[in-house]
Amino acid sequence: MKLLFDLFPVILFFVAYKVADLYVATGVAIAASIAQILWLKLRARPIEVMQWASLAIIVVFGGMTLLFHDETFIKWKPTVLYGLFAGTLVVGQVLGRNLIKALMTKQMSLPEPIWLKLNWAWIVFFAAMAALNLLVAYRFSTDTWVNFKLFGTLGLTLAFVIAQALYVGRYVQEEN
Repeated sequence: MKLLFDLFPVILFFVAYKVADLYVATGVAIAASIAQILWLKLRARPIEVMQWASLAIIVVFGGMTLLFHDETFIKWKPTVLYGLFAGTLVVGQVLGRNLIKALMTKQMSLPEPIWLKLNWAWIVFFAAMAALNLLVAYRFSTDTWVNFKLFGTLGLTLAFVIAQALYVGRYVQEEN
């Protein structure tokens, strides 16, 4: 359910694009992102820092898309978000804090070198996704980019998470 909830703005963006156009879809994505945060607030649920960051990025880049009537800004939004994720993980690592470990340590116990590899794997994944988004945005049609935004990124993310789970599964330490 959390995955579906997190994908809510992207799914609505996709549907609105197919029904109308990129500008309507951008407005829908902004509204859906705001509604998502409001829903969490009304339900007294915690709002993660990355959810706030994602909201800010969609409002800024989506807003510029609508204001200047230029699709370039919305196409940059995923790259900026992935870059922010990668950069945050790098800064955390440089400052001596493995943020992947901090996020996942309650779910599993791993040897320290595996946490480090996991952190760097996510950094590389986010950087690659940022670059791939730009490649698709500039080398292919807007229609292809919109399809990639939903299906390509979702598929690649699921494949990465499954590969990561298979790798990490060998190192999960039993709790005493």
